[in-house]
Amino acid sequence: MQAIFGVIFHFIGGFASGSFYIPYKKVKGWAWESFWIVGGIFSWLIIPPLAAWLTIPNFMDIISQTNGQILLLTYFFGLLWGIGGLTYGLGVRYLGVSLGSTIILGLCAVFGSIIPSVYYNFFPKEGKDSFSMMLHSQWGQMVLLGIVICAIGIIICGKAGTLKENELAKNQTVAEENKEYRFGLGIFVAIVSGVLSACFNFGIEAGKSMADAANVAWKALHPNAGNFLFQNNVIYIVILWGGLTTNFIWCMILNARNKTFSNYTDGQKPLLKNYIFSALAGTTWFLQFFFYGMGESKLGNGASSWILHMAFIILIANAWGLLLKEWKGVSKKAIYTVIAGIATIIVSVLVVGYGNSIKP
Repeated sequence: MQAIFGVIFHFIGGFASGSFYIPYKKVKGWAWESFWIVGGIFSWLIIPPLAAWLTIPNFMDIISQTNGQILLLTYFFGLLWGIGGLTYGLGVRYLGVSLGSTIILGLCAVFGSIIPSVYYNFFPKEGKDSFSMMLHSQWGQMVLLGIVICAIGIIICGKAGTLKENELAKNQTVAEENKEYRFGLGIFVAIVSGVLSACFNFGIEAGKSMADAANVAWKALHPNAGNFLFQNNVIYIVILWGGLTTNFIWCMILNARNKTFSNYTDGQKPLLKNYIFSALAGTTWFLQFFFYGMGESKLGNGASSWILHMAFIILIANAWGLLLKEWKGVSKKAIYTVIAGIATIIVSVLVVGYGNSIKP
């Protein structure tokens, strides 16, 4: 049951992440950098401490009593993760939306799920699963098999994205997106984005002592209740400070360069709706990690949790693409290919979930 609940929580988190951008489509008359940072202020500054306040008593005491080096390392990984988010846009620009998004999220899934276990191979820590432990245990082998299957599914989805873009380009008089297609540079940027985006998982590892403190306090009050579902909420505050720093600086640079500071006060634009939809998008974005923390409390912050989280995001994002008819006008071959990719990712999720369920 622990594994089942863990998978369910990760699915809800993946649904939130795969859906958060939809409210942004309702924003009218604002530049990207304007609605992105307004939503980001909710995602990274307002909602995280609110969630911690609602779930973790005296959460600020935990942060203030944490070793400064741990706080700095956690914040640093947040900075790197923020850069990964910014380079995500360049990867999509040079590779296309379907291909770029799938490759970046796939790399993020693989790096985020494997690197921590490799790290613990060289720096063992009690209670942490090393790569060698996974290789030599049945449950670990199943999880690794699931990761391989997920990678295959990602490749299939990427192939579908390539088919789609090529077919649509033939039907367009001017294909601006195809003119910017640069595979070599795009792959380089995608690798950078995928690796740095995985730093969110590293930040959770770095700040784990804060979650442990919240868990200990919870168990003291609820000795028979199991692990605290919301223990990671205190870590998110510090990680997201880092993400806010990089995104805020870049968006302000774009506001200045593009002369779009007026977006925030321009009465000729639907200001109230723009702020509401941006806030809704930002809040929905944060919910992915809110539920990730709940799933992680059931499955542990190893390969299982991260690969499930990324796989569900890829799954939901592609499902939205089908529902919103983003694949309208392409061949059945392309549609069948993306469906095959989604099905493969679903299989990978089931394999990873099974592997975790048989873990001693």
